[in-house]
Amino acid sequence: MVDYNASKACIALLAAALLATAAVDARATEWPTRPVTVIVPYPAGGNTDTMARIAGARLGARLGQTFIIDNRGGANGIPATAQVAKAAPDGYTVEFGAATQFIIMPMLQKVGYDPERDFVPVGIVGAGAYILGVRASLPVNTLPELIAYAKANPGKLNYGTAGTGGIIHLASALLAAKAGIEMVQVPYKGGGPAVMAFVAGEVDLYFGNASEMISQAASGKIRLLAVSAEKRLPAFPNMPTVSEFFPGFKITSWNGFLAPVATPPAIVERLADAVAAVVKEPDVVKRLSDLGIAPSGLTTTRMGDLIAGERIFYAEAIKAAGIKRE
Repeated sequence: MVDYNASKACIALLAAALLATAAVDARATEWPTRPVTVIVPYPAGGNTDTMARIAGARLGARLGQTFIIDNRGGANGIPATAQVAKAAPDGYTVEFGAATQFIIMPMLQKVGYDPERDFVPVGIVGAGAYILGVRASLPVNTLPELIAYAKANPGKLNYGTAGTGGIIHLASALLAAKAGIEMVQVPYKGGGPAVMAFVAGEVDLYFGNASEMISQAASGKIRLLAVSAEKRLPAFPNMPTVSEFFPGFKITSWNGFLAPVATPPAIVERLADAVAAVVKEPDVVKRLSDLGIAPSGLTTTRMGDLIAGERIFYAEAIKAAGIKRE
């Protein structure tokens, strides 16, 4: 015998669920109806912060709402990223992060979030190389001279980083491992403070973002030696790549948006489409290129594929550099 009351109850529940889903979809297509907070896991003034502000301003103009940049530096952005993982998945809190938070640090220590389970990739704004520089008073002019100096003075050279375990630390440690030299790390709370300390002469060398290093080179206080990209930079054709001395050495960094994993797909798609459009705007292309950053525009699926591939690379790099998981 059919239980009509039970059937009616099931139909009512199904109808309610469909109505709730329709309501969520409707809100998603209207997004954003209020300001969006963009968590930047570094202090103001660094490379990631600069890119976030360029992208945020253009996204705000395109989507009709303010994109508020909220800098939360320290501990390689782990606390900030953990907070975003727990944020309401409504599209009004997103992160503008990098491989440090979503690939490297989770390999090195417990971070309080799972980058694969807790986040959905949205879109990459750009990717940049790193440039190795030394303080101008150091008596070296080339990478081979730096290595020779370090070998003659084991443990006496130090290098700045934007935090232990970050890309800058990993690049420096990997170079030291490949060159067979000893150097001492001096960690700072972000790229901005680190590069300022380097320019001030507090550390001997720094493997910084190309945008930061290029902008500081004119001061005469630092000397640029080599770039981590696969090919030489068009703006600096006489600057060699690290891979010319150590084949296979290639480290670049991407910066992009990620959202809490349960964010409605319609919102993720709308933001991803906006990011892809913004990085094609001539003014944005020029501003990023002037900073030594290659505009990207990779969105959800392709960004996810890139991250998956980099997890394999960085696992090998961490092992080669001898950095142990805490």
